Formats: sequence, structure tokens, C-alpha cells
Amino acid sequence: MTTATEHAIGGAMPKQRRGVAATLHDSWVVAKRNLRRMTRIPEIVVFGLMQPVMFVLLFSYVMGGAIQIPGTQASSDAYIQFLMAGIFAQTVTFATAGASAGIAEDMTKGLVDRFRSLPMARSAVLVGRTLADLCQTAFTLVVLALVALAVGWRIHEGALEALAAFGLLLLLGYAFSWIGALIGLSVRSPEAATSAGLIWLFPLTFISNAFVPISSMPGWLQGIAYWNPFSATVQACRNLFGNQVGPVDSAWPMQHAELVSVLWSVLITAVFSWLSVRKYRSAVG
Repeated sequence: MTTATEHAIGGAMPKQRRGVAATLHDSWVVAKRNLRRMTRIPEIVVFGLMQPVMFVLLFSYVMGGAIQIPGTQASSDAYIQFLMAGIFAQTVTFATAGASAGIAEDMTKGLVDRFRSLPMARSAVLVGRTLADLCQTAFTLVVLALVALAVGWRIHEGALEALAAFGLLLLLGYAFSWIGALIGLSVRSPEAATSAGLIWLFPLTFISNAFVPISSMPGWLQGIAYWNPFSATVQACRNLFGNQVGPVDSAWPMQHAELVSVLWSVLITAVFSWLSVRKYRSAVG
């Protein structure tokens, strides 16, 4: 049976529905719409996979033998164990650019105006979009993990710990998708959204423990890197995967990485979801 919101998208005029259950339902309808779009345009998924796979291969085979982790000898095998948590985290955060561009495209094509005319929760458009992006990110992580296993990466802890690590990655990715939503609502074109969605991610990911130990950075930069939410998630994943290579930094965020990762993700989600919904309501009147 076709639901009220789906009828509305098809042109029918249903009665107004209210409540949390209705909002969740509307969000899922919008999420399904975005997921169908991804399956009909497979190059979105394919090109989204190519970048992280290239990062894995380039860092493993080109740079891995030249980067030494403190307490170990420089080798590709040691570096791939160190690297993969950072690549996973980079992959989920770089999905922010796709969220930004997708929402900006919906705004410029008038699709958001169409949604506005329907008796549906205003927040459902953004929640549905971020949920669809989360599903795509999860698929990307699965493929990337298989590539990593093929080049020598291994999980040295149990299955539950590994699932918890992937859960933290998806939580971080979902939090950052709300930053992408706000960017997409704030710019005037998908091209600008893509640029704005990426430019700030490069310093965020490189001023962290993703690719090199924080101890190798200048002293004034280390404090920033330690409290970077990206660093906390990377360190938490290394702990849970059993991929810690060399000593763990003594800084408090690194010693309590799992807790700090969750707190950062929840805080970012709370703040930017509120800002995004507020921006959306003002944008559509």
C-alpha cells in the first residue's frame, strides 16, 4: 500500500499528519528516494569508491616503506596496520562533500520547493538525505575493508570490537553529513557545495593521527591534533581493531579515544542538525 507521503510525491493531496512517528516515516520515504537515485546513477557510488581505494594503494605501496612509526622499523606492513583506521575515517568524512552537493542540487532544481508543498515534516528532507548518505557510506566501508584485507591489513581483536569500530566510523560520518547539509543549504550551486564541502576537510584529516603520529608534528600543532574529533575516532578504531603500532600518545583524548569519539560525534550531530533544520526552514520560508 502506498503511504501518505508517497502519494503526495506522486501528486495526491493527503491529510496533514503530525508526531514523531510521522516525521520518522517521512524521513524514511525521502531516504528511499535518495537511495533509488543512487542505484539509477551507479557512477555516484563507483567514483565514491575510487578515491579511498587509490589512497590505500598509494599510501601502502608508494609511501608505506618510507614512513616510520615510533618504536618500529619502517615497513609497508607496519604502516598499513597504522594507516587503515585513518583511511576509513577519511572516507566517511569525505562523504560530506557528496551530501553538500546533493542538497545544493535539490535546492537549485526546485525539488525542495516541491517537498515544501507537501504535508510532511520539514526536517524529514534533511534527515532522509543524511540517512541515505549513511547507507552509501556503509557500503563504501565494506568494499574498502575488503581492499585493505587484500593488501595485508588485519583485524587482531574480536568481531564485536571490529563492529564497534565500524559503528564509531559511521557515527562520525553521520555527524559530518550534517555539516555537509548545512553547507549545501548555504551555497548557491552544487559546484560551490562540492568545493566548500572538501576544502576544510583536508586540514582536518591531515592535522591528525591518520597518516603520521602526532608526536612528529610541531609542539604548537600537537594540541590541535589531539583534540581533533577525527584523531579520536582514528585512535579508537586502532584500539578496537588491534592495529595500534608503536606507543599510544599520553594525551587525555588519546587515552580515552572511544569516549571522546562518541562525545564529538554526538555534539557535532546535535549542533549541526539544529543549524541545518533552522537554515532549511528559513531557506524555504
